[in-house]
Amino acid sequence: MKYDVIIIGGSYAGLSAALQLGRARKNILVVDAGERRNRFASHSHGFLGQDGKAPGEIIAEARRQIEGYPTIHWAKGRVTNAEGAFDDFVVEINDTRRESAARLILAMGVADELPEIAGLKERWGSTVFHCPYCHGYELNKGKIGVIAASPLAIHHALMLPDWGETTFFTNGIFVADAEQSALLSARGVRVEKERIKEIAGHADVVLADGRSIALAGLFTQPRLKITSDWVEKLGCTVEEGPMGSSIVTDAMKQTAVRGIFACGDVARPAGSVALSVGDGAMAGTAAHRSIMFPE
Repeated sequence: MKYDVIIIGGSYAGLSAALQLGRARKNILVVDAGERRNRFASHSHGFLGQDGKAPGEIIAEARRQIEGYPTIHWAKGRVTNAEGAFDDFVVEINDTRRESAARLILAMGVADELPEIAGLKERWGSTVFHCPYCHGYELNKGKIGVIAASPLAIHHALMLPDWGETTFFTNGIFVADAEQSALLSARGVRVEKERIKEIAGHADVVLADGRSIALAGLFTQPRLKITSDWVEKLGCTVEEGPMGSSIVTDAMKQTAVRGIFACGDVARPAGSVALSVGDGAMAGTAAHRSIMFPE
């Protein structure tokens, strides 16, 4: 069976794209490895109508609704290769199963590469975060730390005082210039230059000199990594930016390759559940339009 569209990734963006195409009665295959980027977080915030729900609950309910559309099909697994061109793409799943489609939607998300600090990875999504809009409010104006991992750390440090008293741990990664120092001072940010030894307890920063600073939560800047090595082989343009890698698309979510669309975190340097759902809806409708009106 040749599908109209194969969607690679069954999280927020992929399911949103599938919903549009299922309602258009197109034959769709959703391939999902079941590894949502926000699987480490207990609650999701900032998505209208779903604020505060567990991410898994949002996905489970979305899938339950989408499974009611008979032209949407499912494959559990990881896409290990994809090739082809407009109207004739082939996807390989788990190195064994091959499926074809007229269009592709890439919605497989990204991996977060975290700073190499002892104890940080274990707290990722529980007391260590990257998005203030997603997790800042729940810290209840408690003391917050920003751990520098990239040049973007200055933006984190300047943002976070709206959510609580902020300490900026430069950790040998970031050195503020005179203008940046003035901005940090104006925002009431405390700058700590001592290197970090580890993260302990709830969100306690243990410094190399033995001091320990207890905090309500921590923020840092993970580097985004596209883990699918076949993306560039397809001809899609991958851009390396301050936050990591992302697939370049136009306003309709089409990539540099005719007939391939991309949405969600894999195609947006900074994202959220709400933005992923919106991007997925755009990619789904754009893919449908390209089937109706091939140009």
